[in-house]
Amino acid sequence: MADALKLASARTEDTPGVVASAVYADGQRIAEVPIEDVGEWSRKPGHVVWIGLHEPSLDLLRRLQAEFGLHELAIEDALKAHQRPKLEQYGEALFVVARTAQMLEGRIAFGETHVFVGQGYVVSVRHGPSTSYTPVRERCEASPTALSAGEDYILYALLDFIVDNYMPVIEAIQTEVEDIEDCILAETYTQSRVGRLYQLRRDLLRLRNAAVPLVEVCRRLEQPGLPGIDASLYPLFRDVSDHIRRVQEEIESLREVLAFAFETSLMAGQAQQTEITRKLAAWAAILAVPTAVAGIYGMNFEHMPELEWQYGYAFVLVIIASVCGWLYWRFRQNGWL
Repeated sequence: MADALKLASARTEDTPGVVASAVYADGQRIAEVPIEDVGEWSRKPGHVVWIGLHEPSLDLLRRLQAEFGLHELAIEDALKAHQRPKLEQYGEALFVVARTAQMLEGRIAFGETHVFVGQGYVVSVRHGPSTSYTPVRERCEASPTALSAGEDYILYALLDFIVDNYMPVIEAIQTEVEDIEDCILAETYTQSRVGRLYQLRRDLLRLRNAAVPLVEVCRRLEQPGLPGIDASLYPLFRDVSDHIRRVQEEIESLREVLAFAFETSLMAGQAQQTEITRKLAAWAAILAVPTAVAGIYGMNFEHMPELEWQYGYAFVLVIIASVCGWLYWRFRQNGWL
């Protein structure tokens, strides 16, 4: 029996796109199972097959379709990313799409997770830069009583993990925004930081579009009528909805702060430009005095009385220095210099 389990585990690991494929009974992990046997295990009473995939091929999805009877439209959606978060019901099976988010190199990287839920099976399909669901599996396996609830609990655990991972993204952005605000108030910001404000605000809009539709998904999961969703789990899905609403509030708050910081940076930039313009105008006025005097005495007239005066040169220099000094003092008094 041990040799058979090792062989099944090896065959699972060798299948491209398959992260994990295990069968559970009464909340306990029984064995790793190959894809060609998952349908048989899922039809056994009290057993649940939990399969994790990462960017699977069409051939692999077709094999799962044959094992579980998955709907053709759901297979098409699961093959390609860029789906809006949603919940679809196909007969006695559910198909859930959720968007994932994580910070990578200062930007929010979005991925997708597609979940097939039916009698005796749960299949999660990850696309893009998505965090591995190994911690979810380990957490569920550490609580056999909760995992014994079946497929609906696994769906809850996946959605809860996805929503919880939104908060580290928001906290990272919040920390960066506070740093940028300090730079703006200290007038040490650069043009790149202003561009970063716009970039963060756009990323937060994308995060809101990814998170908020999950409220409707969880709302439907809270209501009677969906196959495979036990009424005892309604409070859990309601809790996920509350977390999403909190994420939404944090996003809206951050976007307002970013908008204020962006406007503040623009006003600070305008004030800085005004200050520079004043200084240039003041120095231009000061330099206009010697320029005007030099221009007058640079004219080619023969009869200019001051040219014959012994102290005329020194007198003109004193006048120029006095007027320039007086102008400089006045501009300093007015805060232009």
